[in-house]
Order: sequence, then structure tokens, then C-alpha cells
Amino acid sequence: MPSSVSISLVILVWITTIIIINHVGSANTSTVAKPQSPPLAQEAKALNQTLWWWRRNEENISNLCKWDGIVCNDGGSVIEINLNYTIWYENAKLNFNFSSFPNLVRFKLAKMGQYGSIPPEIGSVSKLTYLNLSWNSLSGELPLSLVKLTQLEKLDISFNQMSGPIPLQLGNLSSLVELNLGGNSFSGSIPSTLGLLTCLTRLDLHSNQIDGTIPFEIYNLKNLTALHLGTNNLFGPISSKIGNLKNVVSLDISNNMVTGPLPRTLGCLTNLTLISLASNQINGSIPLEIGNMRKLRHLDLHNNGLAGLIPSTIGSLTELVFLDFSVNNFVGSIPPYLGHFANLRYLDIHSNQINGSINSTIADLLFLEYLDLSSNYISGIIPQELSQLAKLRYLNLSLNKLSGNYFSSNTISVLDLSHNNLSKFFPFHDWHSLEKLFLSHNQFYGSIPPQLPYSYNLTTIDLSHNLFSGKLPPTLGDLSFLLRLDLSFNNLTGNIPSTFGSIYEMNLSYNSLEGPIPDSFWRYNTLEAVLGNPNLCHDHISGLPNCSTWIKKFSRTDTIILFTVILGFLLLGIIGIAFLSRQKEIRNKQHESKAMRTGDLFSIWNYDGNIAFEDIITATEDFDIKYCIGTGGYGSVYKANLPSGKVVALKKLHRLEADEPSFDKSFRNEAKVLSEIRHRNIVKLYGFCLHQRCMFLIYEYIERGSLFYVLSNDIEAKELNWKKRVNIIKGIANALSYLHHDCIPTIVHRDVTTSNILLNSEFEAFVADFGIARPLNPNSSNLTTLAGTYGYIAPELAYTMVVNEKCDVYSFSVVVLETIMGRHPGELISSLASSSTQHIMLKDVLDPRLSPHINQTIAQSVVLVVTLALAGLRSNPKSRPTMKQVSQEFSVQRSQLPKPFAEISMQQLMNQEIYVIEK
Repeated sequence: MPSSVSISLVILVWITTIIIINHVGSANTSTVAKPQSPPLAQEAKALNQTLWWWRRNEENISNLCKWDGIVCNDGGSVIEINLNYTIWYENAKLNFNFSSFPNLVRFKLAKMGQYGSIPPEIGSVSKLTYLNLSWNSLSGELPLSLVKLTQLEKLDISFNQMSGPIPLQLGNLSSLVELNLGGNSFSGSIPSTLGLLTCLTRLDLHSNQIDGTIPFEIYNLKNLTALHLGTNNLFGPISSKIGNLKNVVSLDISNNMVTGPLPRTLGCLTNLTLISLASNQINGSIPLEIGNMRKLRHLDLHNNGLAGLIPSTIGSLTELVFLDFSVNNFVGSIPPYLGHFANLRYLDIHSNQINGSINSTIADLLFLEYLDLSSNYISGIIPQELSQLAKLRYLNLSLNKLSGNYFSSNTISVLDLSHNNLSKFFPFHDWHSLEKLFLSHNQFYGSIPPQLPYSYNLTTIDLSHNLFSGKLPPTLGDLSFLLRLDLSFNNLTGNIPSTFGSIYEMNLSYNSLEGPIPDSFWRYNTLEAVLGNPNLCHDHISGLPNCSTWIKKFSRTDTIILFTVILGFLLLGIIGIAFLSRQKEIRNKQHESKAMRTGDLFSIWNYDGNIAFEDIITATEDFDIKYCIGTGGYGSVYKANLPSGKVVALKKLHRLEADEPSFDKSFRNEAKVLSEIRHRNIVKLYGFCLHQRCMFLIYEYIERGSLFYVLSNDIEAKELNWKKRVNIIKGIANALSYLHHDCIPTIVHRDVTTSNILLNSEFEAFVADFGIARPLNPNSSNLTTLAGTYGYIAPELAYTMVVNEKCDVYSFSVVVLETIMGRHPGELISSLASSSTQHIMLKDVLDPRLSPHINQTIAQSVVLVVTLALAGLRSNPKSRPTMKQVSQEFSVQRSQLPKPFAEISMQQLMNQEIYVIEK
């Protein structure tokens, strides 16, 4: 029988267990039943309304603290929201009730595609220390209620579409450590009150529309480590007070209108690792004190008016990785201390007045990847030591006075030695990485070396304007990536190999080539590519001799017969012919002399009527090749400095066209029509000359050359920023609209290409080359002569031969894409019809030589012009907009982009989801 103690113990354990179970059950019941407090319910409701977590169960409010990007305090109240590029929700109006979150400390909503304005209720979140709304599409002005956030330490609203002035009241945010308003459209001046933010370590206002001078108060922010004011409209000098910013590590005031010399106090900024003052109007010399910046890694002073010698103290900056002094007026030789920069990767001193030779110490730059010394006065030989630069990818020594030597490299992809005095050709058998080769305007002679094709990655070869002779190497056509080949203005002979048919763009003009032109040649090229080779022939191309007739003409039998007949006639009529020839010569001289005195040789509108034929001949030394600045479909273009001081462009017509029986009358009629054109974006035709010796047109001279040249030259292309490119496109559109809609009869250009768009010194566009422009017959719907350049011709011309204004619209659209992309858009156009375009982002097709960071105004313009181009490339001509509609689109007020520029696809632009173009 159990003891009473054991029984009592069992009973005690049983009672205790029941009490515990009841307590736990009661507690659980209490938890389930307990209602959520009103503030927490309000927070949950506000979060659900944003739809940022739409995959969550909206009724599962109790677990909101576990949602992505949410942090709560111990009481369950939200203290942090951190969302960055949530891929399942984007492109919606900002819908967040800030007043529902009294305990919010940190708020990050970056790259979420939010648009609309920042609500003024944001000022109610009094505990906020961190606010990041960057990389959205927010617009409007900064709400003044922001100044209530007195605990705010970081404010980042960069890369949106914000506008208006920067509020003076921001100076009241005394706790602010970082302020980033870059990449917007803020205007007005920099508030001097920002100088009150004594805790500030980072001030970033880059890429806005801010003007005025840099307020002196900014230089009192002694805790600043980063000051970024680049790409604005700031002017005035840099104050000597900048030396107060001794803690600054990164300083960017590039792309403004800053003037005056560099202050010597820059040398006080000994902690700097990056300084960019590029693209301003700074003058004077570089102060010696710059050598005190021993930590400097990035030094960019390009595109200013700096002059004098490059100071020797630069040699103290041994940590440099990036050095750009290009487009200034520096003199003297290349500093020998460049070899001290053991870490240097980028060196650009192009477009200065540097002389002397290339120092062999440059070979000590073992990490150098980019070297540009072009457009200087450097002479001597190219040092073989360049072969030691094992990481070099880009080398440009063009437009100098180099005269010899060679080196090898298996890493260089772009080599430009054009416009020098080189004569000994390079052995290219080791250049396996070479992609672009520019050797034009030198004195290379002999045959084109057979080892050149060993560089199998070549896409561009330019050997024009040299003294090459011999036959064309057929193996050049075997280079599978070769797109552009220019061998013009040499002494090459023989046939055009059939393998050349795969080359996209070719220029073999002005050589001594002969024989039949392969049919494959016409796949990508036009008659312009073989001008100046009188012994070439083809059976089906207008303007070339028929090959069967050409070959027969030179057969032995026919030659003997022809010689016998000529000799017989010569013996029978030599006296009569001599007499008649003498009389004709006398009459011609009298007629020509009279015509020169009276000016009857010229038909000129709105030009100097006193110009004489002999002035043209004298100015060009009888059309000497050294005055030739280009070739067109109907002639060669020469630059002429007339005695009056005027500079004109002369298009001398090829005899192939001028010998046509109907040419004289049609030439006069068309020249008269074209000479009456007056538009600011069309090259002016001043007049023409019809003469037995030569025939030419007198055009306005446009100094910078063609858009094609600028886009194909990396230096020029970088100067052609997005704003300039959009303005060029606008100018072309206005010109074509004028031709199509304001001229009677309508004029169709028929060869709108980047080669036929000229740019002046201000990068204004001028439509040129009306050699094939024709007035449209109002009673006819077509023209039967196919003209144009492959890659720009509207697809319907392949089967209809109907030429009208919509053909120009198509060509214009190709030019637009080429201007934006920096290269011909052939591959992109081919892919437009496929579903792959939905994966092609607009930002990925932009010219990579320009900065991808663009402000909202430019972003809107780029989106507009690409949308216009895609509309103009439609296969159905009737669905393309007219040039008048295109031109008018530039004056339409546009709404802000509904999504970040970086997230816009080509498919969306094709579908006109951003901007709608009227048809």
C-alpha cells in the first residue's frame, strides 16, 4: 500500500500540470483575440495601399514586419523601409502615406519606377534620418516641408526629373551629412545657405541646369570629402578659397562655363584622389602646386584654354591612373617623367601644340590601356619600346609629323597613324587583336602586304591617300569581320577580286583598277566607290562601259583594223584636218576670252557676279588633288579660297554624267531649281559653271565635314554630345520638311546619308549633295532611276522603283539611329521585325563613347528621336510619318518620361508606349 507522501506528491504534480495547461491556453486565446492597436493598423493599411508587396497576402497584417525590406522596433512599429529595384512592381505613381509612420527612421525607395511629386506630408516623419528616392521618375519641386526633418543625415533624390530652384531652407537641415540632388533638372543658383551645413561631407548637384557662380560659403564646408557640380551652367572663376576644402577627396566641376586661371591653392587639397575640371573655359597655366596632390589618381583638365608647359611637378603624382590634358594649348615636348606613373591606364594629350619626339620612357607605363597623342606637332620615329605595353588597347598618333620605324603589338585593337609622314609599312603578322586600322594620308608605297589579313579581327581598314601600287590582295575579302575598307587615292592596278563582295562599305576610287567589276560588289556598294578608275566596266550598271564592248575594243584584230582605218583617213585628210583644227582653236580662244571677260560662262544667283573662271582655276591650281576634300556620286569636291576672301566648295562633275546628250539642259534646269532653295539647314548652291574644260557647282563651304566623318572619329564623336546630336537630327528634319512641303515642285533628295550631312563649327547640320536630288513631277507618282546608298535605301525600291518623299523619310530614320548609336544600325534594323526587340533596351544601343548618364530633358529628346526613327522605318511607306509631321514633333510639349530612361526598351518605342507619333 503506497505511502500517504507518495499519493500527495502525485496529486500535487497533477494539479500543477492542469494549471499550466489552462494558463497557456488562456494566454493563446488572449493573443488571438487581442485587437491590433490603431497606429499599427494604420501602418499596415498604408503599406498595403502602396502595392509594393502585392504578392503578399493583404490580410496577413500581423506579419508585416517580416515583409521584404521592412524593419520594425520591439513594439511592432515600422522604423525602416528599404526597397531597391523590386522587379515585380514598377512604374506607378508614388502612393505612400508618410504621416502613417511616426517612428520611421530610414526610408529607401530606389529604382522603383515611381513617378509623380514628393508629397508634402513627408515633413511629418520627424524621426527620419535617411531618405533615398533616387533613380525614379519623380517630378515637380522639392517640398518645403523637407526642412522639418531636422534629424535628417542623408538626402538622396538623384536621377529623377525634379525641377525648380533648390530651396534656401535646406540650409536649416543642420544634421545633414550627405546631400545628393544630381541628375535632375534643378535650375537657378546654388543657395548660399548650403554653407550652413557644417556637417556635410558630400554635396552632389551634378547634371542639372544650375547657373551662377559657386557661392563662397561652399568653401567653408571643411568636412566635405566630395564636391560634385559637373554638367551645369556655372560660370565665373574658381575661388582661391577652394584651398579651405582640405578633406575633399573627389572634386568635379566639369562641363560648365568656368573661366579664369586655376588657383594655386588647389595644391592645398592634398587628399584629392579625383579632380575633373574638363570642358570649361579655364585659361592660364597649370600651377606648380598641383604636384602636392600626391594621392591623386584621376586628373582631367581636357577641353579648356590652358597653355604653357606641362609643369614638371606633375611627375610627383605617381598614383595617377587617368590623365587627360587634351584639347588645350600646351606646348613643349612630351614630359619625360611620364614613365614615373607606374599605375597609369589612360593618357590623352591630343589636340595641343606638343612637339619633339615620343620619349622611350613611355614604355615604362606597363598598365597603359589608352594612349592618344594625336593632333600635335610630334616628329621623329615611333619608338619600338611601344611593343612592351602589354595592356595597350587604343593608340592614336594621327595628325603629327612622325616619319618612321615600326613596332608590334598583340593587344592593340585600334591603331590610328593617319596624317603623318610614314613610308615603311608595318609587318602586321603579330597584330592578332587589331580591329580598326587607320593609315591614310601617309607615304606608304609598294604592294599592300599579304600579311595584313593575319589580323583576322579587323573591322575597319583605311589606307587611302598613299602611294600603294600593285594588285588588290584577294585575301582582304576573307576577313570575316571586315565592314569598311578604304583604298582610295592610291596607284593600285588589276581587277577587283570577287571576294570583296562581302565588305559592307568600300572605297576604291581614284586608282588604276581595270576589268569587270564582280556582281557581288554591288551588294553593298555604289558607283561612287569606284570613281576615277576609267578602265573598269560592267554590263548592267549605268555610267560604266559595257564589258563585252570594252574587251572587244582591245582585241588584237580590231586594233589592227582600227589602226589601218585611222592611218588611211589621216593620210588623206591631214592637211584639211590641220587647217580646220587651227581655225576652230582660234575661234574657241576668242569665244572663251570673251566669255571670261563678260562672265557669261557662269549662271549665278545671289552670289558674286564678278567671279571669273580663271579665279577658280587659280584657287585650286587647276583642280589639283591636294584641294580635294571628298568625292560624291556625281563628282569630286574641292575647297577654294577665292581672291575676294570667300571660301567655297566646288563640286567638279565627272565626265561620265556630263557627256550624256541630255545632260546640259537637265543640268541647267535642276541647278536653277536647287539654287533657289533657301533654308538654314541646307547647303547653299551659289551657282554653276558650264565650260568645255570642266563643269562644276559652287556651294557654301561647311568647315567641319560630314556627320559620317565625325561619328567615325572617336575624338570628334566624344565632342558630339547628346544635345548636339538631337539638334543635328532636328536640323535634318527641318531641311527635309522644307524640301518636301515648302518647295514647288516637291524635291526628293534620294540619298540622305550621314555622308551627305555636313556640320559647321557649331555642329549645326546642313543637308548636302543634291547631285541626285530631283524635283518630283506633280503628274507622276514615280521616278524610274534608282539612286541612293545601300543601307539607307527604302526597302520598297527593291521591287517598285517608286521614288517619293517617304523614301527620304526611311533614309532619314536610318541616319537618326546612326547618329544616336554612333554606327550604322544595320543589325538593329534587321532585328526590328523579330520578337527579340523586346529584350533590347534603349540604353544599350546608345553610342558607348558618350556618358550614359543624361538628364531628363535630354532623355526625353533621345526617346523622341528614336521613336520617330522607328516610325519612319515601317515597311509600309503609307504608315510612315511625313517629314513635316516629324519636324513638328520637336515643338510639341512632352510629358515627363513615365519610367526611368534606363528601363525603356526598343519594343516600347516601336509600339509608341512612351510617345505617340501621329501618322
